[in-house]
Amino acid sequence: MKHTFVICAYKESPYLESCIKSLKAQIVKSDIKIATSTPNDYIYNIAKKYNIEVFVNDKKKPENVSNIGFDWQFAYNTAQTELVTIAHQDDIYLKNYTKDLLKYKKKYPDMTLFTTSSITLKNGRIKQFGKVEIVKKILRLPLRVNALNNISFVKRLAITFGNPIIAPSCAYDKRLCPKDLFISELKFALDWECLLKLSKLEGRIVLSERPGICYRIHDEATTKKSIIDNSRQMEESIMFDTLLPKPVADIYKKIYQSSYNAYF
Repeated sequence: MKHTFVICAYKESPYLESCIKSLKAQIVKSDIKIATSTPNDYIYNIAKKYNIEVFVNDKKKPENVSNIGFDWQFAYNTAQTELVTIAHQDDIYLKNYTKDLLKYKKKYPDMTLFTTSSITLKNGRIKQFGKVEIVKKILRLPLRVNALNNISFVKRLAITFGNPIIAPSCAYDKRLCPKDLFISELKFALDWECLLKLSKLEGRIVLSERPGICYRIHDEATTKKSIIDNSRQMEESIMFDTLLPKPVADIYKKIYQSSYNAYF
């Protein structure tokens, strides 16, 4: 195996089995593991049904690291292959995901990160071309030029005016990425901060605009909860202040926050 899906399982998600089924249905097979900090019979029973090994994160979390960063880092460390995708238990992976990943990795050996576009699943209905999806496609345009997506300026440009990268669609090359990739105080904007780290390193961020994932929006999703408790606004504000001059950052914060309604 060259690639591993590590599912971050949390409590008793009703969508976990659907996620596993989508990983099992890949055209090109990958190793599949489950990582959790909330072990329970529900997770163990589903894992046993599909013959998947469960890894429990029972280590003590450092004070300056968010819970989600700690869990993602544990999942990342669990994979023994060169390529790893931190799979979100709520999402469904389209059957071409691994095939596309390996195709691009063969073509671009310096690829540090692979990402895809997504289809949004909200209230049981598929939405592929909503306002948010269109804006993300526009922001991702710099990455579509494969002759340039190894240049730091181009990689940074793609994430300067917002984060258009779908976190669960990302696959990382562990040989080329930092060992402490997800160690961060941030919990919602953790993936955005991670992209900024990678933009500064040698290597290519490769985008496939063929959807590789069906991204589920629901009431218990972390994204929605982070909007309600204002953590998303606070952390995105930090990122915009890092990437843009203050007056410009303030404008983009307001524009970006106008998209939050898509999650309700």
